Amino acid sequence: MPSLIIEASEDAFFYQFQYNENMTDSPHKILVVDDEPQILKVLQAYLEKEGYKVVTATDGKQALEVYSNENPSFVILDLNLPRIDGLEVCREIRRDSSVPILMLTARVEEVDKLIGLELGADDYVVKPFSPREVVARVKTILKRVNANVIKGEIIQAGKIKIDLGQHTVLLDDRSIELTPTEFQILVILASNPKRVFSRLQIMEHAQGDAFEGYERTIDAHIKNLRIKMEPDPKNPAYIQTVFGLGYKFDTVE
Repeated sequence: MPSLIIEASEDAFFYQFQYNENMTDSPHKILVVDDEPQILKVLQAYLEKEGYKVVTATDGKQALEVYSNENPSFVILDLNLPRIDGLEVCREIRRDSSVPILMLTARVEEVDKLIGLELGADDYVVKPFSPREVVARVKTILKRVNANVIKGEIIQAGKIKIDLGQHTVLLDDRSIELTPTEFQILVILASNPKRVFSRLQIMEHAQGDAFEGYERTIDAHIKNLRIKMEPDPKNPAYIQTVFGLGYKFDTVE
């Protein structure tokens, strides 16, 4: 089974060679990591057509080297990589960065997707996929990040201070590093203390229209938030489970 879907036979060449007079310089540099040359070639063409600068890597070791040297603002990461597995690459990036990560995976088991999300990936696309879908996911995630910068608002919820403009979170003056998706989920919950949100509502607010995953992916992001925020993640005080309904935020004065 091919790993890529092209909507029309000439589509890839159109994206590679068409000159787009409306293309503008983008501040976003995207690292695309995949060991299949055709996937790299087509995704690079589609992304560059949208104005993004693209750097590539074909294995996990090279991915970490390129990431370190190029400092991209977005990573598209295949999980099945030679030399260093994509999950380990994700883990290494997350040690010191909250850069958005979109996983590419041929793994159909739900547990494999959840592992990637629990390691800090923001979203995933299952192979075979359409390049247009990948571009749509990138735009959606970056739109959320950019929207927070434009708003420049401060959310104060008990001991937690969320700066939308700076994309920072302070808990008792302690800085908490969150991925874009984790940050967006926290913003949704903290903006509405005590209100119960279903998984579907959180997913729609945090991921947008381009997201076609399943509701349980929210649980992985909530788990990460609790590990980073809660004194006792197994007995959460801030992000509480409302059994049978979803989650709510408590200010914990």
